[in-house]
Amino acid sequence: MVGPADIVTIARGPAAPRIHVPIVYEDDAVIAIDKPCGLLSVATDEEKDDTAFTRLAAVLRARDAGRPFVVHRLDRDTSGLLLFARSAATRDRLQRTWEAVEKLYLAVVEGLPRQDEGSIENHLVEGKNLRVRIARPGGAAKLAVTHYRVLASRDGFSLVEVKLETGRKHQIRVHLASLGCPIIGDADYGARTNPARRLGLHAWKLAFDHPVTSKRTNLETPFPEELDRIIVRR
Repeated sequence: MVGPADIVTIARGPAAPRIHVPIVYEDDAVIAIDKPCGLLSVATDEEKDDTAFTRLAAVLRARDAGRPFVVHRLDRDTSGLLLFARSAATRDRLQRTWEAVEKLYLAVVEGLPRQDEGSIENHLVEGKNLRVRIARPGGAAKLAVTHYRVLASRDGFSLVEVKLETGRKHQIRVHLASLGCPIIGDADYGARTNPARRLGLHAWKLAFDHPVTSKRTNLETPFPEELDRIIVRR
């Protein structure tokens, strides 16, 4: 019993995990989420507690449904489809064939590419400042291939569909900037505008042979409203 002279101390436990994460698709083998802009895919030295992985892991743990396994990553400021496996074996199968997965992105860029569609092929290397640049073949430089087509253009901005043939760090950002059309909000690669107050890049579609059934699986997530209102597709 607590008396009038007693001092009561309330100990604060750890904050409840932020477990909200939009699940786009799931089955017994894979699970895909719509990662919001600004959220890391996995932990870094600076941020370990709130990532796409930890949020999804918390959701699955609350359902007593196992844990996710990381298949690939998206940049922190890129939104869209992020695929996880439900087992280590499934993760390994997906990673072995990842280059065969069809990966489509939507990007809002400054200006208008000279050609309505085309391909960019060169080598990329990461500098000491963590920015990526086009480089000569050899050494640490890796081949990067990007295919693009313009879907719409309005008021000095264009909506570009991007298909990745390779998956290098900042590949889309560097390649679109090399066309003279940096992605909006991407000051690191030359953008001068930020009308959506975020990077204008969204991982839109994934298509792959299911690692268990081999059935072709097509996933899609909506284009964010803050980007869509800049370019109304016709």
